[in-house]
Amino acid sequence: MEHRELGNSGVEVSEIGFGAWVVGTDWWGDRSDDQAVAMVEEALDAGVTYVDTGDVYGHGDSEAIIGEAIDGRRDEVTLSTKIGYDFYDNPQAGHGELPKELNREYLTEAFEASLDRLDTDYVDVLQLHNANVDEVTPEVRDLLREWKEDGRVRALGWALGPSIGWLAEGDAAVEYEEFDAVQTVFNLFEQEPGRHFVETIRESGSDTSVMARVPHSSGLLNEQVTPDTVLEDGDHRSHRPKEWYETGWEKVEAIRFLEDPEGVEGTRTMAQAAIRWLLAHDEVASVTPTFRDGDDIAEWSAAADVPPISDAEYERLEELYARNFDVDRDDGMDVLRTSVDGEDIQAAGLDKRAASY
Repeated sequence: MEHRELGNSGVEVSEIGFGAWVVGTDWWGDRSDDQAVAMVEEALDAGVTYVDTGDVYGHGDSEAIIGEAIDGRRDEVTLSTKIGYDFYDNPQAGHGELPKELNREYLTEAFEASLDRLDTDYVDVLQLHNANVDEVTPEVRDLLREWKEDGRVRALGWALGPSIGWLAEGDAAVEYEEFDAVQTVFNLFEQEPGRHFVETIRESGSDTSVMARVPHSSGLLNEQVTPDTVLEDGDHRSHRPKEWYETGWEKVEAIRFLEDPEGVEGTRTMAQAAIRWLLAHDEVASVTPTFRDGDDIAEWSAAADVPPISDAEYERLEELYARNFDVDRDDGMDVLRTSVDGEDIQAAGLDKRAASY
């Protein structure tokens, strides 16, 4: 497993990370706490040492599980959590978004609670969770700097979501000197606004890193959602229209060449190729897939060992993306396209598509 620096913070993250939204909730399959702890330990043993959790995942349960899993191994782990949602005073309604609180008093209390659950006195990365650009005030930025200066936080990030298209927020994360990383949905099929942030970082000379989540496009690129898959009502991906999956399966067939790269020894699974494509961008520090079990951990952590995407493959993918992978029909997502304030997204010619947490 290779590691990359997060911005210029000195914090190194494994190129493949553990998205701990999978533990502490039943949104990605139901498992006992012991099974969840064992899965985290298995990932660490496979070299997946960047662990990305959040206080709202299971309303603290994910952090508590991570704290137990890394007990005695804290020095092996690059630990990240997120704060900003007020789940203490608001009930969870399905997968709906909770109210946010981004003021000094609330953030301080939330951060202290996270440290308690994680059983640590510092985190390597602290991220603001889905904060709108107008919520990240000078007061908030001052507080984040204080935590960084006193050593309780080593690096800062801004996590975007749950939908794609947070253009102003990502641009602010790149612009503000406090932030070392911006986390966003980014994959071969859903490339905006990730591409925009990569280009902005290159053009501005910023040190900001991109953290890519949902790298497998909600089950398409790891082929866990196939034409034979029946998504249950409680599955977080079931809100996607069937046309989105149908066009997605056609796109997968258009990129089968990635599984057997030309001119080099070795093969890749589609899931591994999707990760390698993201890591072909120097600006991407880590990719956090949603591991469901040991098989996922074994396959996806091994993406570090398969052939990287070649220049010729990258260019071919660029051409296919420009042609919508030669799929000439609607993906059914128009009814779900929204925007935070909308104007910045529209002005940039970008879509904002509903996506999973």
